[in-house]
Amino acid sequence: MGKELPSLRLEEKLRGEGFPNIAGIDEAGRGPLAGPVVASACMLPKGLYFDGVNDSKKLTEAKREALFEEITQHPEVVYGVGVISSDEIDRVNILQATILAMLDAVRALDPKPDYLLVDGLKLNYPGIPSDKIIKGDQISHSIAAASIIAKVTRDRLMQTFHEQYPEYDFLRHKGYGTKSHREAIKNYGICPIHRKTFGGCRL
Repeated sequence: MGKELPSLRLEEKLRGEGFPNIAGIDEAGRGPLAGPVVASACMLPKGLYFDGVNDSKKLTEAKREALFEEITQHPEVVYGVGVISSDEIDRVNILQATILAMLDAVRALDPKPDYLLVDGLKLNYPGIPSDKIIKGDQISHSIAAASIIAKVTRDRLMQTFHEQYPEYDFLRHKGYGTKSHREAIKNYGICPIHRKTFGGCRL
C-alpha cells in the first residue's frame, strides 16, 4: 500500500477547539532561478474532501490541473493567492518574499480565517493564531489543496513568461536550475525575471 494521503484530522481537531474557519497555506517557487514565488491560502468547509489531493510535487501536471479546477471552482471553497516578483525576492531575500506571499494570500480570504496551518514556516499574521506544520502538504488536506493552487498558479505564470522569453524554455523547467536552463543563461545571459541574487544567475 502507498502512503496515506493528507487528511482532515488537524482541521477537525481545531474545529473541536472552537476554530471553524481554518486555512491551509503553502507556497511554490522558492528554489527556482527565475520567476515569482507564489503562495496560496485555502479554506475548506467542514467535511469537504477532494479525492486525490496530495503534495503538489507528487502529482502529475494533468492531475494537478484537474484538481486545481475542482478545488477552485467549488462554491464553498475560499482561497487566496499571493505573488511576489523576482525583483522583490532580490530586494528582501527568498524567505521574506515567501512570507510576504503567504501574508498576501491570507489577506485575500473572505471570510477571514480563525486559524492558519502553514507548511514549514512560522507565519505571524496579526490576530490569527497559526501552527508551523513540517511536511504539512503531506499531512493536512487544506495545506495540500493550497499547494496545488500555488503550484498551478505559478506554472501558468511561467507559461506566460515562456512566451516572452522563449529562449530559456521556462515552459519545461519553470525557472528551476536544470542543466538546460543553466546552459541558456550561459548563452543568453539573464532576463528581467531572473533572480539576480541567486548563485546560478551570477555569471
